Amino acid sequence: MHDSPQRLFCFGLGYSARALADAVRADGWTVAGTCRSEEKKAALQADGIDAYVFDRTQPMDDPQTALAGTTHLLLSVPPDAEGDAALDLHGGDIAACPGLQWAGYLSTTGVYGDRAGGWVDETADRQPTGPRGERRVRAEDGWLNLGKAHGIPMHLFRLAGIYGPDRNALETVRSGRARRVIKPDQVFSRIHRDDIVQVLQASMASPNSGTAYNLCDDEAAPPQDVIAFACDLLGIDPPPETPFEDADLSPMGQSFYRDNKRVSNARIKEALSVVLKWPTYREGLRGLLAS
Repeated sequence: MHDSPQRLFCFGLGYSARALADAVRADGWTVAGTCRSEEKKAALQADGIDAYVFDRTQPMDDPQTALAGTTHLLLSVPPDAEGDAALDLHGGDIAACPGLQWAGYLSTTGVYGDRAGGWVDETADRQPTGPRGERRVRAEDGWLNLGKAHGIPMHLFRLAGIYGPDRNALETVRSGRARRVIKPDQVFSRIHRDDIVQVLQASMASPNSGTAYNLCDDEAAPPQDVIAFACDLLGIDPPPETPFEDADLSPMGQSFYRDNKRVSNARIKEALSVVLKWPTYREGLRGLLAS
């Protein structure tokens, strides 16, 4: 147990960050963070979270007050074309925080680029295939450099495809949006939101400054298999298979299929003693259906 009060500040209280916030609040921590609208701010404050409006066009009014007392810092605002807004606008304020015991940046496995289905671990070179991945590489480096320059224990968390409550293949199937796009030998890695929270808490309990961690489950799988399994659980016929060439995907959709790799999660198991709650999409989807 910590003697001093623990305070988590999240730049970007999105899907994963909010789940972490709820988990640490259950342990008695206070939580603060940023959102992008006055409506969201009001909803967060009604829920007991100290919220501040922030985006690139709108720096926090009084960052010293907002960040005062912060012991743990989570950075989950995705970079834009200009860079990482939190780093650009408030890097100096973060550097001036006296009591930071841990900081984490939520990156993506997209930094590794395409490996033609081969394996990557955290020692692999970063070879992003497109502008989104390149922005992530620059953001990772920016946060690590800030950490080194100011003695902040900074950690990188490279997230695979995130799923969990309200955001999963069961919901896609139920909504009628499910497709089975076939690109031979294509696989994607995934991570359940519960396991993201678990890894972040394990790292907070055992900081190791400058370390990167891959957050993914045990089985990279073809996306059409996940949809077929969700349909099977729901007792619905799967949608027809569509060849990738005929799928008419959005540019964003196409960009996901540019990268094909299997991501190793050995480090979170060995260094942080993490035991995944949802080791593959099968357990994860069964659990979501049961809940």
